[in-house]
Amino acid sequence: MTTKSTLIITLTLIAIAFVAGALLWNQLPDQMASHWNENDQVDGTMPKFWGVFMMPLVTLGMLVLFLIIPNIDPLKANIAQFRGTFNIFIVLIIVFMLYVHKLTLAWSLGYQNFKMSTAMLPFMGVLFIGIGYLLKKAKRNFFIGIRTPWTLSSDTVWDKTHQLGSVLFMLSGALAIVGGFFGGMTAFWFMFIPLIGSTVFLLVYSYALYRNETKA
Repeated sequence: MTTKSTLIITLTLIAIAFVAGALLWNQLPDQMASHWNENDQVDGTMPKFWGVFMMPLVTLGMLVLFLIIPNIDPLKANIAQFRGTFNIFIVLIIVFMLYVHKLTLAWSLGYQNFKMSTAMLPFMGVLFIGIGYLLKKAKRNFFIGIRTPWTLSSDTVWDKTHQLGSVLFMLSGALAIVGGFFGGMTAFWFMFIPLIGSTVFLLVYSYALYRNETKA
């Protein structure tokens, strides 16, 4: 995917989110749901302005950051090698953010016959799978990927860590999708335990690879 098409798609989606919020303004309550607990019950609210516009604004800020990063990284030539994959990831995460925004608006409009965790987890699983695919393609850089002191010091350590990380994140994504069928705390365990475990393991794994490489 080209950067130009990525920009067109994402800006269009963000603009739709702003317009939808403005059109629904009069139908929304003064305080909107902003957080759900492990039992899928609302335990936090925010003023309507932020409930309607914060997520699109944050998403727009993320898009700007994602577009700047490849141009300021000292290893931007490496990012250029997987830029198409990175652009796909940008679209995926923007869609996810706006999907969460859509769920929040729907809930505040009174459409509450769904569990937030059940609605979010499958899409989060897809997002993790997308991250796994990105890791498989990523070349050494300072912003994108599993950035430990040891992966940043060696192309070999970077490549091996990211090949394994790709598999682990995809598996975590698949488990998150399964967790979406359960909801509540069960969904939490299905999502976060594999993700945290994978992250810690990859940290140790990259260090072990680096130690073996420097001993050789």
